Amino acid sequence: MANPATIAHGPGLLGVILNIFFYGIMVTQTFLYYNTYRKDHLWMKLFVAGLVLADTINCVFDIWWIYDIVINHFGDFSALQTGNWVFATDPAMVGIIATGVQLFFAWRIKVLTRKNWVVAIVVVTAMGSIFGGIGTSIAIHFVPEFIEFQKFQVVVIVWLILAAVCDSTITISLTLHLRRHRTGFTATDHLLDKIIRITVQNGLITSIWAIGDLITYLATPTGAHLAMNFPLAKLYTNALLSSLNARKWPRDPQRTTSSTSPAAISTPSELTNSLGKPGAVDSN
Repeated sequence: MANPATIAHGPGLLGVILNIFFYGIMVTQTFLYYNTYRKDHLWMKLFVAGLVLADTINCVFDIWWIYDIVINHFGDFSALQTGNWVFATDPAMVGIIATGVQLFFAWRIKVLTRKNWVVAIVVVTAMGSIFGGIGTSIAIHFVPEFIEFQKFQVVVIVWLILAAVCDSTITISLTLHLRRHRTGFTATDHLLDKIIRITVQNGLITSIWAIGDLITYLATPTGAHLAMNFPLAKLYTNALLSSLNARKWPRDPQRTTSSTSPAAISTPSELTNSLGKPGAVDSN
């Protein structure tokens, strides 16, 4: 019989370490955001603060879980074989954080592309993802044994597949929109190339990570997937923050203003009029 500690808590510990690592990156990006974009609307600042708070709670709960198991229940094989309520909060928190980020990008797609059918796909898949995450947390309450987790694989498949579909839809729609609005001006196209690169990278990372988490979960009846599941929420928040922090226009002698609207990843005219209003600031 396999050692209960190696079934879930080895991968779980690795996942907690990665979670803390990505949390540190998130804190740095949050500091840069609040210091660079001080004129963003209050709702945007509160939204970022809410995500950071949720990620902090998620990180604390993950650390609490691994500490409780390896310290408070050291040598207790029955405790090692099951997930407690603290552990069960993780899928729900991941779903909530991911959906918050995805809905933000749905708003950005609506503002930039005006394609409501794309927005509908993003919103529906995002909501399906959050319900899948919450459903997984509920399922853990009824089936707490790690080696029995595949009994509720349907809800996990729905959760992670919809998350990956949502992320891919966001990435493709924003990338196509930006590529269609290249202007021929070096500074403008340089910014668009930068944001396209960030959009693709962020979308690929979260999509591939979610699919990797699902494949690992389905491939082995152990807790190996925890190494990928625990850090997932931080990847979403970092994706949002890196996108927000990329809004600054590069210095250009022919331009005197910079747009820092939360939706400002479109054409120069859009950036300087309707989309520039929420957070436009002087670049000097």
